[in-house]
Amino acid sequence: MSTGLHDSFLSVPLAHRALHDVSDGRPENSRAAIRAAIDLGYGIEIDLQLSSDGQAMVFHDYQLDRLTAEAGPIRQRTSQELADIHLTGGSEGVPTFAEVLALVDGQVPVLVEIKDQDGALGTDVGLLEEAAAAALQGYNGPVAVMSFNPHSVEMMAQLAPDVPRGLVSEDFNLREWPLVSKDVRDRLNEIPDYDRVGACFISHLACDLGRARIGALKQAGATVLCWTVKSPEAEAEARRVADNVTFEGYLASFTR
Repeated sequence: MSTGLHDSFLSVPLAHRALHDVSDGRPENSRAAIRAAIDLGYGIEIDLQLSSDGQAMVFHDYQLDRLTAEAGPIRQRTSQELADIHLTGGSEGVPTFAEVLALVDGQVPVLVEIKDQDGALGTDVGLLEEAAAAALQGYNGPVAVMSFNPHSVEMMAQLAPDVPRGLVSEDFNLREWPLVSKDVRDRLNEIPDYDRVGACFISHLACDLGRARIGALKQAGATVLCWTVKSPEAEAEARRVADNVTFEGYLASFTR
């Protein structure tokens, strides 16, 4: 098992893709959204994608289209090109993971999702994990890494063994995962890799927290986080099982 989560991951709600609100100039995963979360004392959940020159970039989608005025895969742009592409609704370019860690500087917990680079949750991973581990070297604040792809989490166990790691999980339905085979989806649905990859937590789909497997993992000592709650009512329901929430669209409650 990896090092356990810092206590702040249990007491400080995590702002999904940081505390974003484009109506206030704070796009998803932007420095502005991160600063806003820090100002209110929230932790942040961010996503990593890979640039063409091997840098870990803080960006959710595989394509640039939804979040910028540009088009095409993020992986076909250099980190400098991405820095020059403004996020829609804001005035900043796509930040590197290293830049975000320097901005946070240990002030709040950082939950990092490493987006699947294989395309079908398979074994073709490594470059993004290496970039993430390089950025994390020397960072002393509360941080944890996770991925839907257990091979990515396994890789992080080798590259950054002291960084707490977990699995992002859900029901892996065909609609959300059209490129993933039924065999793989059925297998991952049962979260079978938790012990194998040395995880200490899961971040599970909030509306699926009632499943028996989640309760069994929690009883066995796993920390249960969840994604993504969008109202105080949904938060209250999720907290019946989850130790903490990832939230957006409102201001979550502090439990400490």
